[in-house]
Order: sequence, then structure tokens, then C-alpha cells
Amino acid sequence: MQLVRNFWQSQIGKKVVMAVTGLILVGFVVGHMVGNLQVFQSAAKLNAYGYFLKHTVGGALWAVRGVLLASVILHVVAAVQLTRQKQAARPSGQGYQKYEPQISTFASRTIRWGGFLLLAFIVFHILHFTTLTIYPDYSPTDVYNNVVKGFQIPWVTAFYVLAMGALALHLFHGAWSSLRTLGLSRPAARPTARPIVTALAGLVALGFAVVPLAVFFGAVQPAAPEQGIPAEALEASALQQSAGAPAGASTTAPTSTLAGH
Repeated sequence: MQLVRNFWQSQIGKKVVMAVTGLILVGFVVGHMVGNLQVFQSAAKLNAYGYFLKHTVGGALWAVRGVLLASVILHVVAAVQLTRQKQAARPSGQGYQKYEPQISTFASRTIRWGGFLLLAFIVFHILHFTTLTIYPDYSPTDVYNNVVKGFQIPWVTAFYVLAMGALALHLFHGAWSSLRTLGLSRPAARPTARPIVTALAGLVALGFAVVPLAVFFGAVQPAAPEQGIPAEALEASALQQSAGAPAGASTTAPTSTLAGH
């Protein structure tokens, strides 16, 4: 236990934790994006996918959520503590001259503020599509039409697109930094030229942003309700609602593919 504590308290330990949790989250957002794009196939396809995650994956889904939650917490805590350690290590007084880094990118200089924006977005995103707290009139089973309703609101679409811009910058610097920390990437003659992470960041951000934009501009239209949902799930949902149970409180709660599965 002492070994783990010493590892965590060291700067290199925190950087390794940030790198590992960062790569876990990168893997999640890639899979999450691919699942979201099923909105362009059909309402039945997206709803069936959400139903599959909730009722077939079942307990494993909660295990994945637990890993993701732990990764986010460790990632944020390590980032904050590293920043404080860095600030505390700076000498104070008039004799200290601040130097600008010779090699930096806009993504690296704004990653802290982008991280806070993404954290706020994650909270909003869960309240929006998973717990249905923001819009409780959403269907607990019809993921597709929930998505259409949600992104017909201008400020919601604007916030999602802004957050995806922050995600692109975060991935551009964070994925590269994680690989360097873990020794999986060699030093390059041009450190700011990162074609692989540039492509990754661009594709992921675009893959996420295209959904709210397509809905807002009318490329994705509302569909007949509850397509792709098995009859027994619809019956259970109807019984839950008639009994006055809160939406999302039982096994028929939605598993929005836009809300972290």
C-alpha cells in the first residue's frame, strides 16, 4: 500500500495515471462515436443498439461505467495536483523571469480550460440523455427521438459543438502526451507535427459534432416512436409510467448512446 501511495505522490506517478486513464477515455470516446453514428442508419437501429446495451450487456455495462467514472476522477485529480505542484515549484520574487516554452501548441496552452469545459459538458450530457433530468418528458426507451428533440434546440446544439471543439484540442495534445509518458512514442524532429493524433482528434470531434448538426439542420428527422424496441420492453415501460415511477428508475431506463452508453 505504501508503494502505491509513494507512486501516486510522485510527479511521474501522477503523469502515468493521467496517461493510462487518458488512453482508456480515448478508447471509450472512439467506440461511443461509432455507436452514435447509427442515428444515420435508422431509428430502429439506434434504439435497438441502446436496448442491447441496457438489457443484453447488462451488469457489464455498469462495470464499464465504473471504470470510466474512476478514470475521469483520477485523470482530473492528477491534472489538478500536477498543476499545483508545478506552480508551487516556481520561484517567487522579482528575480524570477518567466520564459515562454519554445515548443508548444494552442492545444497544450489551453488544455486546462478545455478540460474544465469537457467536465461541465460530461455532467450536462449525463443529465440530458441518461438520467433525463433536464428534459423529463423524453421517452425512457426511444433514444432516436430523444436525440432529435434534444438537438432541435439551438443552444444545446451550439454547446455540444463547442464541447467537441474542446475535445479535439484535448485529444490532440492529450493522446500524444500519454503515448510519450508511457514510452510508446519516440521523440521526433518536429514535435508539433502529429499526423496520427491530428487525424484521430479531427475524426472523433467531427463524428460527434455531425449528429447534433445534422439534426439541427434537418438532415435527421423525427421517426415513428419506439422503433426497434421489443414489445415486452414497451409494455414494462408503460406499466412503470402508469404506476408513477420516475423515468429511468427501473430496468427500462434509457441507455442513450449519446450519454456514455
